[in-house]
Amino acid sequence: MFDGWEAQAPVVARIAFAMLLGGVVGLEREMKDRPAGFRTHTLVAGAAAMLTGMGDMMLAQAHHDAHGRVQIDPFRLVEAVIAGVAFIGAGTMIAHRGRVVAGITTAASLLMVAVIGVAVGFGHGWLALMATLLTLAVLSVLAWMERRVSRGSSNDEDAPR
Repeated sequence: MFDGWEAQAPVVARIAFAMLLGGVVGLEREMKDRPAGFRTHTLVAGAAAMLTGMGDMMLAQAHHDAHGRVQIDPFRLVEAVIAGVAFIGAGTMIAHRGRVVAGITTAASLLMVAVIGVAVGFGHGWLALMATLLTLAVLSVLAWMERRVSRGSSNDEDAPR
């Protein structure tokens, strides 16, 4: 049941790290009352890290054919992550206030935390950390720009005509 737990422990650590990074991005989305927040982003990042971590383990256990080729492609797991996130992201866009346009940034942040999780799952923690910081920077700039635009449009409405 727990065969090879020593090999699985690093994957669990990667899942936890990916969930931490995804949770930070999700917290930002949660604080802005977006359709997918802390829990969703945390779980997406963790699932992506787990799938890619399992891919790494499968590759290590892979059997080679007579020509020395491996018969598994762990990158197909990345495709599964992207497909799953696309489904979730579409749901956040459609379900949010009945407008398809709303929720696109949240869908993009879900895709980003999935890719961050993939990076962690493949052992690229530094890359994932830097991508998380860049994502937070983009979301902060976006929030700042939204505030500026909304202030500008409210000032236009109050201006005498």
